[in-house]
Amino acid sequence: MADRPLKVLIAKPGLDGHDRGAKVLARGLRDEGFEVVYTGLRQTPDMVVTAALQEDADVVGLSILSGAHMTLVPKVTAKLKEAGMDDVLVVVGGIIPDDDQAALKESGVAATFGPGTTIAEVAEYLRANARARD
Repeated sequence: MADRPLKVLIAKPGLDGHDRGAKVLARGLRDEGFEVVYTGLRQTPDMVVTAALQEDADVVGLSILSGAHMTLVPKVTAKLKEAGMDDVLVVVGGIIPDDDQAALKESGVAATFGPGTTIAEVAEYLRANARARD
């Protein structure tokens, strides 16, 4: 890992208007020593990828509670790959049914975090699996 903290972009793609968990995670990861950028609500996949490029993110965390994860997440991962950012770790948080886990992993998601996951668990996973983009 480089000498700088890992940079995590947290995004709320789609029409989901519930961002309390994303904000709590953003603050918690910041307190854990990560550099965190929160994009705000109602981001399109293109907006998420543009932000990841502009911020040179090491991690893209997608927070989705709307049930649209099977549509939005593969679009984001495909667009990251098209942009040459396939080395960015993509994680998803929210209500993700077990039946969707394999398809999300196949689309490029490294891990999913559901209700009850602690900030410490997310931080530990990111430290162990993300690589700083140099």
